[in-house]
Amino acid sequence: MAGTEASGLTKEERDAVKQRAKELREQEKAGKNRAAGEKAVLEAIAALEPGDRELAEGLHRVVAEVAPDLVPKTYYGMPGYANDAGKIVVFIQPASKFKARYATIGFEDRAALDDGDLWPIGFAIRAWTPAVEQTVTDLVRKAVG
Repeated sequence: MAGTEASGLTKEERDAVKQRAKELREQEKAGKNRAAGEKAVLEAIAALEPGDRELAEGLHRVVAEVAPDLVPKTYYGMPGYANDAGKIVVFIQPASKFKARYATIGFEDRAALDDGDLWPIGFAIRAWTPAVEQTVTDLVRKAVG
């Protein structure tokens, strides 16, 4: 595969792992400081390419509105939102992060999206439209329900 080495990770994946290690050190120092997490997420959003930034800003607004108890924090350098135990519930993976053709909004296993024996936890997103905003709002609301 192009861009991989013996470790099997691409340069982008190795960079994400390094970013995560740095985040964990910073989060350990900050504790559950909401302001520090908010600052880190807003900085991560500001650093995104314009299309990804618009999507991340949309998710950020939705989480602030319907799940204000979730704490903003970065997750492998991506904007994420954690529960009171500090565990990520929802995050956005920008398309540019791994040179993908679309961004992804992902939900970790702490999200209460369970629906029988099979349910989606990742959603491809290419544009922030009113319909997308409504779907994401409903998903986030259910995830924390």
